[in-house]
Parts: sequence; C-alpha cells; structure tokens
Amino acid sequence: MSLVNQTVGQIIRERAKMHPEQEAYVYPELNIRRDYAQFDKETDELAKAFIGIGIQKGEHVAIWSDNKREWLLSQFATGKMGAVLVTVNTNYQAAELEYLLKQSDTTTLILDEGFKGTSYIDIIRTICPELLDSQNGRVQSAKLPMLKRVILMTDREEPGIYKWSEFLAHAAGVTENELETRFASLDPHDVINIQYTSGTTGFPKGVMLTHYNVVNNGKLIGDFMNLTEADRMCIPVPFFHCFGCVLGTMAAVTHGTTMVIIEQFDPLAVLEAVQDEKCTALHGVPTMFIAELNHPDFKKYDTSSLRTGIMAGSTCPIEVMKQVIHGMGASEITICYGQTESSPVITQTRTDDPIEKRVSTVGMPHPHVEVKIIDPLTGEEVAIGTPGELCTRGYHVMKGYYNNEEATREAIDQDGWLHTGDIAVMDEEGYIDITGRIKDVIIRGGENIYPREVEEFLYQHPGISDVQIVGVPDPKYGEELMAWIIPKEGAVIDETSVREFCRGNISYHKIPKYITFTKEYPMTASGKIQKFKLRELAVEEALMRQ
Repeated sequence: MSLVNQTVGQIIRERAKMHPEQEAYVYPELNIRRDYAQFDKETDELAKAFIGIGIQKGEHVAIWSDNKREWLLSQFATGKMGAVLVTVNTNYQAAELEYLLKQSDTTTLILDEGFKGTSYIDIIRTICPELLDSQNGRVQSAKLPMLKRVILMTDREEPGIYKWSEFLAHAAGVTENELETRFASLDPHDVINIQYTSGTTGFPKGVMLTHYNVVNNGKLIGDFMNLTEADRMCIPVPFFHCFGCVLGTMAAVTHGTTMVIIEQFDPLAVLEAVQDEKCTALHGVPTMFIAELNHPDFKKYDTSSLRTGIMAGSTCPIEVMKQVIHGMGASEITICYGQTESSPVITQTRTDDPIEKRVSTVGMPHPHVEVKIIDPLTGEEVAIGTPGELCTRGYHVMKGYYNNEEATREAIDQDGWLHTGDIAVMDEEGYIDITGRIKDVIIRGGENIYPREVEEFLYQHPGISDVQIVGVPDPKYGEELMAWIIPKEGAVIDETSVREFCRGNISYHKIPKYITFTKEYPMTASGKIQKFKLRELAVEEALMRQ
C-alpha cells in the first residue's frame, strides 16, 4: 500500500489506458453509461472549456449542485487543468453562499437551477444583482469583487450566466497542445480542492487539499476495501462532501471501479440501483443505512451482490452495522473515521477484521499515517485504554485553512500534528474507538459521561430506530442527559419503558433524565447530525420541564 506521486488527471488517464472499456460511471435513473475511455475524453473536453473560458491554473471554481454528471466531470476536469474546485453545500442559502464565495476568492461559479425547492438562480441573483446587466464572463459585483463568471449546468437562458452548451463551446478554441502544456505543469502537491467544513459550530472554514492528499487517501481507502475493476460502487452520498468526492469517486477511480451514482439520496433509489446494477459496494452515513433497512419494501429488493462499502460520517451504531452485514449481505463493509482536514480518512477497518472489531471500533490507522492520543490539557500521550484527544500526522494532513492562518495554527501544531478535537481510546492491538467530541462530553456531578456509550446501549431497545444523547444544564449536578429518540415505525414506546430498559443495565447516572421523541434530527446536507442544534433545543425543553 505505497503512496503515489500523481495528479488527479494522471490517475484518470492511467485508468483509461488500463481499462478503456470498463464502465466508469452509471446514472441508473437517467440511463447514462460511460466507460473509462469516454470518461477520459469527456474530462479532456471539459478541461479545454475551462481553459478556453479564461480560467487560469490556481483559480478558484465553486460548484453548487447535487450529484449531477456535470459535478463529477468538473472534479476530474479541474484536476487536469489546475483550477481549484471549491465545493458548495447543497443546503446553502444566500448568506452562506455569499460568505463562501467571498471567503474563497471564487472567480467562477458553476451551479444547477436549484435543489429541493430552493432556486439557486434566485439566490445568486439576490447576492449578485449585477448579473442582470452583465455580459457573460464579465461580472462586476460589489459584494463579490473576485467573481467573473457564472455557469449554469443546463441550457436555460439567463442574463449574465453562461448556459452549459455555451460554456462547452469554448473547448473548440483550445488545442490538444495547450491542454497538454497545462496538464504537464501541474504538481501533485498543488492545492486542487477547497472543501468547507460542515459548520456544525461557527463559520465554515475552507480546507485546502492537494492532489497528493486526495489521490492517496482515495487509493488507500479502496485498498482497504479490496476494490478492483470488478467492483461496482453505489454512491448516494453528496459529492460536495469528502465522503462523496474522496471515499466515493476518488477511491473508485484509483481502482478502476464503476461508480453507480444517485443524484439525491432516496432509500428506494439506492435499493433499486444496488439490485439492478449488481452493486458490490455501498456507501452511506448511518442515517442512510437506517432509512434503507427500515423501508417497508426493503425485503423486496435483492442486495445479495453487495460485498463491501463504507459506513462513516458520524458514529456508526453497532446494531445498524450488524443489520448491514447480515440483512443487506455486505459482509466486508468497512468503517472509516476522519475529518475533512485529513483528506479525510485517518483510520479504517479491514474487510477481514473480526466482526467485534468492525462493530465496536473505527479500525486502525492507514499506512503512512501517524496517530497519537493525548491528554488535551497537558499534551502528553495517554496510556492504552485511556480516553484522550486523537492527533494525526502524515501525507493526509491539509495544507491549511484558506485565508485563515490563525485557525490553521490552532488545528496543526508546530510538529505537524493535526488536533482533531475527537475523544478516542486505543486498545492493546492498536484499534481505535471514537467516543465523542471533546465538546460533547457530559460532566454530571463530576462524572465524565460519553454520549456514544449511552447511545450504543439504547440502540439495543427493540422500539428505538435512532437515538442521540446531549447534555443540558442542571442546577444540582451541573449537567444532565437528554435522549432524543426516533421510534421505529409502529413501536409502542414511552419515557417510562425507556427508563425501565436502562435500570439495572447501565449506571444510574447514565440514565437520561429527559427523554424526547422526535421524527427527525437537524442535519447537515452531508448527513451529519448537528448536535449543537439538538443541544440548543434540549436546553429550551429542559428549562420548561425543570
């Protein structure tokens, strides 16, 4: 499992030479299929269009849509001509988009018409009204002084905005030699991607990742899954997040694997794609797998082709993991842990790890990755079996946060260690368990309580589909626990039955004082549960009950 010194563009060309007729990607809902030779040619043409429209090496190109084909092609085309792809959260509204475009110094925005009832065109016109009177490619915005071009992924006519076919036509003015000159000028250590952290706390920060970061992380992820050109990976996780564009597309392309892409997550669309396309791998955050497993029609679909996949993005409940292995048939599914700042994967389980390790840990560090667990107060390494902050160092650590040296210094120390802010425990064999965020630890009457432990216990309740534990202020104990529970469909469950389930099985101080039933959690677009929002709601509710 050696590292490679290649750019994103070099990887796709290599695959096209090795497996030209192998299917590269499939959009089952649109009946679009392309092999690796076609994929290579398409991204060459798009790279020429980027050059032809005037985008220089190192310029920032933001992209705002769900998992459209244009997004996929743009990821690899920018990797061939050196623009930096800035990924935009599909859930963003006007203030968030304005912040990202301004903070990232974006010169070009590629966008779809809209997403889930939100008009992206209306939003960009709100923050850049000058578009109405602008010539295409000559935007002059008071709020966004760096923005020059806006490109639409469709052929809808909009003043000041290139339609997709009009943008693609610029490829005709660029020769093969010009593309090859640009291609040859790229260095694997150039920044190729800026991904904004989910913003579960504070303003999102732009994580600068290089070709070297994402190509090697994708390669090692796929190595751990035993991916080959015989595999077919279903990708329903969003491209704008590193789960989609590194664990998904980059892991697939580095191994010549076929990508079966779902534009927007829908449990039935996923089950249908797995069955019809004979997918061998499936990615998802726990909430996605829960939605698939609990769908009333789940048993009607044949998922027996599944072998592997990744469950990641947030804490993976043990009971859900067992159902994916036994109910879906993904016997070699892996768990990944990391964060955007580490490209993103730091640790991963292997396909042949014992079942108990695959359901109770996040595996061991990848090759070429250093990990240590420290006391966050003293900075000293802790003993095996002792909780502390996980720190990591290696090829995978970001170049830094864009235009934010202070935040970079806070995240990466002078010795190159990235401080994750996550609490971890390492066992004697080197397997790591993530027990929560430093900020999530609940201190009740001087006792440290890790929400993950209580959540894992409550997942065993037959009427609970999902559960999140947060701390709320308490005048007597400092903090108390509140459980936010999503019941299983048709389950008869109340506060009393949940507490009875806990009594005698977990310590009294770990039994939630407050129990609230809900239908859904506040989520980021990438599927992460926003615990800080749950905490805010919990504080309000606890005050009413006190």
